[in-house]
Amino acid sequence: MTPEPTARAESSCKRCHRRKKRCDKILPQCRACQHANVSCSFLDDKTQVASYPIAYVYGLARRVKELDQQLASSITPQNSQNDPSSCPWDQAEIHLDEGLLNSDNVANHVSHAPAENPFPNLDTLPISPPINPPERRKSLADELRILSLEAAAERYLGSSSGFSFAKLTQTVLQRLSPDQDGFVFDSDVSGHQQQSCDTDPDCMPDFNPISFDMIPSLANPLPLNALFGNQTVEYFEDSMGLALLEPSHISSLLEFYFAHSHTLYPFIRKDEFSTVLWRVYSDPLEPLAQSALWQFRIWMVLAIGSTTYCSVSLMDETEPVQFFNKAMTYFESAMGCGDLAGLEVLMLQVSYSFFNKIGPNTWFLVGMAARMATGMGLHTSDVYQSLAVDVAEQQKRLFFSLYMMDRVVSLALGRPFAIQDDDITVEPFADADDANIKPDGIIAGSKLEASTMAVPLHILALRRIASDICCRVHSQNYSQRQSPEAREETIQELHRRLLEWRRSMPFPLPDLQSKVPHLCTSWFDLNYYTHVIMLYRPSPLSPTLDISRMKILAEASGMAIRQAINLHRQRRFAYNWLNLVTVYNSALSLMYTSTAQTDNLSLMLDHTKAIDDLELAVELLEAFGGKFPSAKKIQGMIQAVSSKLRMHTISSVGF
Repeated sequence: MTPEPTARAESSCKRCHRRKKRCDKILPQCRACQHANVSCSFLDDKTQVASYPIAYVYGLARRVKELDQQLASSITPQNSQNDPSSCPWDQAEIHLDEGLLNSDNVANHVSHAPAENPFPNLDTLPISPPINPPERRKSLADELRILSLEAAAERYLGSSSGFSFAKLTQTVLQRLSPDQDGFVFDSDVSGHQQQSCDTDPDCMPDFNPISFDMIPSLANPLPLNALFGNQTVEYFEDSMGLALLEPSHISSLLEFYFAHSHTLYPFIRKDEFSTVLWRVYSDPLEPLAQSALWQFRIWMVLAIGSTTYCSVSLMDETEPVQFFNKAMTYFESAMGCGDLAGLEVLMLQVSYSFFNKIGPNTWFLVGMAARMATGMGLHTSDVYQSLAVDVAEQQKRLFFSLYMMDRVVSLALGRPFAIQDDDITVEPFADADDANIKPDGIIAGSKLEASTMAVPLHILALRRIASDICCRVHSQNYSQRQSPEAREETIQELHRRLLEWRRSMPFPLPDLQSKVPHLCTSWFDLNYYTHVIMLYRPSPLSPTLDISRMKILAEASGMAIRQAINLHRQRRFAYNWLNLVTVYNSALSLMYTSTAQTDNLSLMLDHTKAIDDLELAVELLEAFGGKFPSAKKIQGMIQAVSSKLRMHTISSVGF
């Protein structure tokens, strides 16, 4: 029996944090304090508790289930082959039709299937439980679903997430098996990596529908107050003050926030915010220091600046968690400061949740913020006509920052958008610096230097292209109405828009912070290739690929991994769950294109350098593994495929 996960805190204990030593965060007492024979406290001396990872809760629920089954079998023994309870859904395997196991049929699926065929839905394949399976096997689709759970998402993943494509890749990989049997990943696929993952409390268990019955908060819609319930915050000792922080440290966090998060989502007024912060810092009796909204803003900006820096440098997350907990003590009061203030409060939490999983659910936060924004009419041009120019521009930045957040989350999870493009009638915010935006108009800036809004506007253009890819390529309803010629034209048009977006990037990029990913050209290249992957991989619009599209997909997959490794080696890659999904989807596409061709497989491998690129993906996942234990499993799975590909190449050339 695998050992049960150990409970761990979200942050280091007080003693290790004060001594600046590494803490293993084991509850109720870390090993360092255990060896020193001293008391160990996490966040609060009275409670000594912190939030428990979902894997730990899953482990407890799984253990209870095992004990119940043992008790039931000891009282009323039953035949495990006939008893439905002995073969739950979480032990089911998908048995593919024998016709699919033929490599010629796989090739036909790739290039000869009729265009009107719907996107392959492997969920409809017959499911039959195995007899007394020793342990549930892994699959590519399982791991992608686990990544969505790390984003605090629910069970459904749509086409744009790559979930159906992961199932298809799993099917195609059977060509690497000598007997053409299904290519599966056993629980010991990664050797020592799997062992460390089994003992890691943050390691996510295999997804199965029964898990949601065990965890009511995931199975049912959450009430409003439950969205913001945070055990860590409830026991937070409010002893932190702004004056306890060094001014130089505050300045560095502000610099990183406005270079990183503000460039992606520019809804905080930089000059106004900086002025108020330093006034509050120098004078605790400042009237704005008594404002719950400003206190929430200040601590959340510091928390976001700290957690984004930690995500790039892979530092300990203790500080951003403390800042976040401090901010959340002002949450309810800040939400009561008006609709626009409430919208900003929610969006600050969304920005934080992209990098740190503590706190409310990202998916629900974006949905709530979108309903507030559309309820205020921020998506319509009529609302802005009576406003001063500077006020209107600030509200436009707020709305389109939310639009970009919605696109990022919805595309990653394959969910419907909270804000529909057809409903938006307002134009994007102006390409102008804050100093040039006045109440009565906008002063023209220098044409020789890009404004601070040039990069955010360019990223907004990418989100709009991605939105069209999702609606026109990954939508069943849209694809069923298109003729083969119209489908081809759609893909070509979207690819042209992506090319134009990449060629027209702002130049020169602002030199604000050397560690910010999206202030270097590799980040724009990475996003270009990842969107090409989403455009060309099998989808409802184009369920089959011919040779030319297969080559485009193979090249884009390899280039995406190479651009990510460039950012990684420059130490400016953000190791968050969104980028982990990006790397995983790129590796999936590479594995698919490397094995789906029946003719000249070894030549195809040599042409795309697939094996070398997969090894680069393994190197990336090694870095992710320090923060996301699921990356360890994915790393082992990719290594297994890479080894099979290498063996196949050697045998094909006669060595």
